[in-house]
Amino acid sequence: MIYGYCRCSTNESKQDINRQINELKKEGAENIFFEYEHGDNAVKPQLSLLLETVKEGDSILTVEVSRLARSTKQLCEIIDIIKDKKVCLRIIGSICVDCRDGTLDPMTRAFIQMSGIFAELELNIIRDRVRSGMAHAKSLNKPIGRPKLSKDDLPPLFYKHYPAYKNGNLNISELSRVCGLSRKSVYKYISLLENKQSSRRN
Repeated sequence: MIYGYCRCSTNESKQDINRQINELKKEGAENIFFEYEHGDNAVKPQLSLLLETVKEGDSILTVEVSRLARSTKQLCEIIDIIKDKKVCLRIIGSICVDCRDGTLDPMTRAFIQMSGIFAELELNIIRDRVRSGMAHAKSLNKPIGRPKLSKDDLPPLFYKHYPAYKNGNLNISELSRVCGLSRKSVYKYISLLENKQSSRRN
């Protein structure tokens, strides 16, 4: 089985994950796991599920090393799992980490570790820029952070399928899948919508 994995840091209203999904499909991915999580988060539920799902001889595709992790430590842990499970990891257009025979040559390990270092460096540069921008905005008394989400910001697909969830015809995972949203976003949208409805009744 050829699996695909893609990730964006912010939710679907800010970043379009479809570019990654389409690229993975073109490269032969038969089953794609995707999520909206920050790259350095210690827990990425869909990635963890994928690593539990793959079996010996399977392949995992992703578009960039940074989609897997922006922490060198986390990336090394993922590579160890790939090796132990005898799976092939392919970074599209970059490197193939083929551990289907249970081994990993030193040069490939070194290359993937170096890629992780650059991904972590890129994240740190982004964070420094954000901190600098926030400090500048604060000095000008400008609002900092994302605007508060309202029910008007919820995706149309969520509104379309939400009644089926309320009627018990869809569970959270199914609602997430048909809407193309992460479970985290679905929980947030449900909470926002149901809190609004509760406020109106009171």
